[in-house]
Amino acid sequence: MILYLFITAISLILASQVLSKNERAGSGNSERTGRITRRQAVSALCLGALFIVLFLLSAFRLEVGNDYGTYVDVIHEIYVGGYVVTEPLFNALVKGLCILSGGENYLLVFSFFAFITIWLFFKVMMEQSRSFFLAFFLFMTLGIYFRTFNTVRYYLVLAMALYSFRYVLRKEYGKFILLIALAALLHKSVLVVIPLYLVANLPWKKWYIAVMTVLGGLALIFQQQVVELALMFYPSYRDTIYLETEVGLSGNLITIGRCAAVLVLALLCGKEKITQSRENRFYFQLNLLGIGLYSFASFLPLVGRLGYYLITSHLLFIPSLLLGIEDRSKRRRLTALVMVCCILYFLIFLWTADQEGVRVLPYKSWLFYEKDFLNAGEIF
Repeated sequence: MILYLFITAISLILASQVLSKNERAGSGNSERTGRITRRQAVSALCLGALFIVLFLLSAFRLEVGNDYGTYVDVIHEIYVGGYVVTEPLFNALVKGLCILSGGENYLLVFSFFAFITIWLFFKVMMEQSRSFFLAFFLFMTLGIYFRTFNTVRYYLVLAMALYSFRYVLRKEYGKFILLIALAALLHKSVLVVIPLYLVANLPWKKWYIAVMTVLGGLALIFQQQVVELALMFYPSYRDTIYLETEVGLSGNLITIGRCAAVLVLALLCGKEKITQSRENRFYFQLNLLGIGLYSFASFLPLVGRLGYYLITSHLLFIPSLLLGIEDRSKRRRLTALVMVCCILYFLIFLWTADQEGVRVLPYKSWLFYEKDFLNAGEIF
């Protein structure tokens, strides 16, 4: 835990020196003359250092993550030509990396996915957030970065889903669907974002929410039928431990509370911040869909994997809300309140980070082991 607190503190210090999108736009004169200012150089240096710190922490991990061992087995089966349920692009990437490295080098596979995932999250925060620092603060304190140690395929496609926001908001639906189709070759659960994001991008009427509430109620009544429908799309979960793990509404209360807090923040910032901004309306409606999913579909196995496609938009929504407040005093107060809440959320996350389903603690690194961990069969 101390290591994670230290890494988070160092990362936030570095992130505070990185220029945001608006600040970079304000330095257009230097870009036109081809000169790099001292401030731009410091920003680039800190951004590079920040990426290296997070990448190395992820790449050097060993047996960190609730499915680390499972992925080691999958990598082994892919390499030897065994049966796997993972998607074709993931299989091809793993096979290619193993061939290039001359064996079942699962450390290289984990490092490769860590690099791409963190890079893509950084790209989203740099290009699509009004404040890189605030977005990065949320990225760390909401536990998103540390959760990337789990389910390496899922968090890569989650970053791809966030990146696809730009195409949805521009109504470039062809590019959006192509990107999600590519992501689905890594983890097909991402296909759910196609209808969800398109619905969230519509100008909602009041009766939309009423209809969705009724549908949510019906889902609670016909739980078994909904589960069977879900298994038609994800048959690999049938007869697995995932169906035996009951999280339920109580297990999602913290997440529901987080979404409710974002809803309250949006209302405190003013209704006009939602109605007058297509981006904020999109994020606001994603948050509402997230509340509905976690409330009415909490009985579904791994509902969090679907819900995260909705609520990870908080990385972009919260900075947009806070920076949209004209009253400087109010903006500072609400920003401070958000930061305090996020720090408390982060401490709760760390307190539970060694539990089943998370297991990003204790942290271990292959740097401190003499044994050769290159081959998948030697991890245990």
